[in-house]
Amino acid sequence: MKLASLALVAAALMAAECIQAQAPPAPTPEMQAAREAMRKACGDDMKKLCADKTGREAAQCLRANADKVSPDCKDAMAKLRSSQPQPH
Repeated sequence: MKLASLALVAAALMAAECIQAQAPPAPTPEMQAAREAMRKACGDDMKKLCADKTGREAAQCLRANADKVSPDCKDAMAKLRSSQPQPH
């Protein structure tokens, strides 16, 4: 019985390590600044095009309506994309 309990605890610890390893990295100061710049530049566009959305859905809405957003918002969106880490 003790062996089964020990195995269960070991499996839980390994699962916890895997979950931690998959956590996204903290945003860099550059990325945080780019996000804030996008919030400011895209505020009016967000109200006009995506008023009923929040969080990730709002960002997806802006990307889906990229052809309708203001030039300042387009620039801010491009800067945000370029500040994100690229997958290996």
